[in-house]
Amino acid sequence: MTEKQKSICDEKTFKIIFDNHSEVITNFIYYKCGDLKQAEDITQDAFVKLWKNCRKVLFEKAKSFLMKVAQNAFFNELNHKKVILKYNQQSFSSIQYEYSPHFLLEEKEFMIKLQHSIAELPQKQREVFLLSRKDKKTYKEIAEIIGLTQKAVERRMHLALLELREKLGRAI
Repeated sequence: MTEKQKSICDEKTFKIIFDNHSEVITNFIYYKCGDLKQAEDITQDAFVKLWKNCRKVLFEKAKSFLMKVAQNAFFNELNHKKVILKYNQQSFSSIQYEYSPHFLLEEKEFMIKLQHSIAELPQKQREVFLLSRKDKKTYKEIAEIIGLTQKAVERRMHLALLELREKLGRAI
């Protein structure tokens, strides 16, 4: 059977798709949300959705379908993460460290500013930045994951770094 004739509804074919893409999708979501359980849940939900739509999705489009479903699920969770971030910004831990309170305050302010700056990046730049910096993917791997040329990935990363440097200065 050729790739175009393979049916995702066939359990063996579905297992091949799962084996080839589940880890990449889980990692892709994990670096964005920072919660492995949530990333695994989103990945599982994406595969459930693929199975339910197996007759509608072509074999060669399965990976992009899964990535899009997982990404959309992540964005649905993003509002929840923003509420948590806002709450965390309002509360300051009273745990004592060896560091001076001034240092801890500056560190916390910088991390909040960094997270906020990354969250404010345009979605396409943020996606490339996090795949590269958090997931340690090469530009070539990123290009394959999101379906772009390597040059387009390099350009998005360049723009993301320029924007972050502008917002954060040379500290990054």
